[in-house]
Amino acid sequence: MAAFIVGSKVIRPATGYLGPNGMVRGRPPVRGVAKQQVTLRIDPDVIAKFREDGPGWQARMNEALRKAVGL
Repeated sequence: MAAFIVGSKVIRPATGYLGPNGMVRGRPPVRGVAKQQVTLRIDPDVIAKFREDGPGWQARMNEALRKAVGL
């Protein structure tokens, strides 16, 4: 297995998956339960509030939804 290395630092460890021609494109195959993509209409101010903290806003929104439904 190969890892993505810059200099002597491992940037991304090997996942055991290589796509066509040895290139990894997009997401690796999902192991376990995959998330589902849905279309959901949310007020712009709610989205703006989650985006304020930068990257990862979708994961934070997911966590807030999980808390709201008691998961």
